[in-house]
Amino acid sequence: MSEEDRNDARSEPATAPPRRQGPFRYFRTHFLAGVLVVAPIGLTLYFVWLIVNWVDQAVTPHIPVRYNPETYLPFHIPGLGLVVVFIVLTLIGWITRSLVGRFTVLTAERILNRMPVIRGVYGAMKQIFETILSNKSQAFREVVLVEYPRRDAWTLGFITGRTEGEVRNRIEDEIVNVYIPTTPNPTSGFLLFVPRRDVVVLAMTVDEGIKMIISTGLVTPPDRRPTTLQETPTIRRRDAYRPETGVS
Repeated sequence: MSEEDRNDARSEPATAPPRRQGPFRYFRTHFLAGVLVVAPIGLTLYFVWLIVNWVDQAVTPHIPVRYNPETYLPFHIPGLGLVVVFIVLTLIGWITRSLVGRFTVLTAERILNRMPVIRGVYGAMKQIFETILSNKSQAFREVVLVEYPRRDAWTLGFITGRTEGEVRNRIEDEIVNVYIPTTPNPTSGFLLFVPRRDVVVLAMTVDEGIKMIISTGLVTPPDRRPTTLQETPTIRRRDAYRPETGVS
């Protein structure tokens, strides 16, 4: 080795040896890793168990004793109530498809429509379930960005359909119904009537959008668009509103 190489070697700082991880930090790292694996599975199973128990407690006591399998077994059958509900709903659906069933349903609807308060609740519930369960429904098929509650502040929403009726007829633009859920409870939220041109449709799925809302943004789905589109923003910040001049 030449004198110049030895001088360069002496001038380079020695790399510090890797710092050993203490026992507390070692166990803490593995403990958090275990929590990340077990917590989602455990909470999911816990909520499923709560729902199953709730249905069992509501349905099982109404099963006749002679037809209840638990009468002859020395142990409880979890999920028996769910099985009974599934069978009963299937039988009701099969019966209502017959002539007698359709006549019975129409008669019941006529009676409910004559009750001042109940007819409003029944009509709304029926329309909601028909919209959600219909194969032609476009509800919750698209995740969108909406500029809400102010300019340059964006929130996730779900298109629930195209606006119809008086609301649509009074507005010149093409309007869509956008449901804005709250965090972390997506079952409550706001209904906005937004012009189609002001809605930014995202590539993420509805499930990914709901997970992002429930997690308060901690779970962020990846951008699956092509790399060229990812590098080019499609939403640009506009000039701030100047209240003294009234110009935006």
